[in-house]
Order: sequence, then C-alpha cells, then structure tokens
Amino acid sequence: MRKADEQGFREFAAANAASLRRTAYLFCGDWHTAEDLMQSSLMKMYMAWKRIKDLDNLIAYARKVLLRTWLDEKRRPWRRAEQRDGELPDAADATVDPDTTSAKLWARELVHTALLQVPPRQRAVLVLRYFEDLSVAEVAVAMGCTEGTVKSQTARGLATLRTIVEKLDSSSGRVAS
Repeated sequence: MRKADEQGFREFAAANAASLRRTAYLFCGDWHTAEDLMQSSLMKMYMAWKRIKDLDNLIAYARKVLLRTWLDEKRRPWRRAEQRDGELPDAADATVDPDTTSAKLWARELVHTALLQVPPRQRAVLVLRYFEDLSVAEVAVAMGCTEGTVKSQTARGLATLRTIVEKLDSSSGRVAS
C-alpha cells in the first residue's frame, strides 16, 4: 500500500474506531467481543482500502462491514455455546446525584439487558436506527435489504424490546420513575 493510502486509512481508523466499537458493543453486549469485531472490520477495510478509499460515505461502509462481521460471528457454532452473564462494574461519578445516577444506571442496564434478548436482525435494526441515528434508507443499505424490511423489523424489534423490558421490570420489583 502506498504511504498516502496508508496514512488515509490510519486517519479514518483513528477517527472512527471508538464509534465502531460502541456500535459493536450494542450489537453483541460484550466489550471484548466488540473490540474484536471492530478490529476485524478495520482489517477487512484495510485489505480493500485501494478499492474503497474513494467511496462517498466510508463510515456507512464501515458500519456495513461491522454488521456483516458481527452476523458472521453470530453464526459460528462455538459462539452459541458460550455464556456471557458476568457483570462489569460501573465507574462512579462524584459530581452527580447518587439517586439520579442510580435510576439512570438501572434504566440503562434494564434496556441493555432487554436489547441483548432481541433477535439479531431486529437488534441490528434498533441499534442502527436509534443508537446510530441512521435513516430507514441508510439502515436498508447497511443491512442489504429493502426499506420495508427495515420498517417491519423495527416495529417487531420495538414490540419485542417493550415486552422484554416489561417482563424484566416486573420481575425486578423496582418501580420505574
């Protein structure tokens, strides 16, 4: 690879790695796996950089590569047998009211736990639409499907998420504020 191309890739990777890692985390629910997915996606893009460097929207292409990498990972048999139910500690912020922080952390954990139980394609649509703030057309391009499919998967995903949140909320015994 030429120096200019390599420098262009390095700049792209440095500017977008954190965003891709966060999206990968929302897909898979594990920071270590998210890091692996992000790195695999960037490696795939590096290998194809000569062909893709002039694309109009490289970040959209990167999201599509990330999504495909995650879906491929999801299909691998050894992943299915692995259980991830450990909890990561949250860092405390001394400047915030503990009651407010507690309620926000509880709500965030509730939604995240529910999101991980939503089927993969519906979860991908929800993450891209609501966490990445992409339009229906952009999600359709990223997922390689029609806009109608994105809309139906969004509706089904939201309904599933709502049902799971209600079930988790009622089983926790905590009153939502």
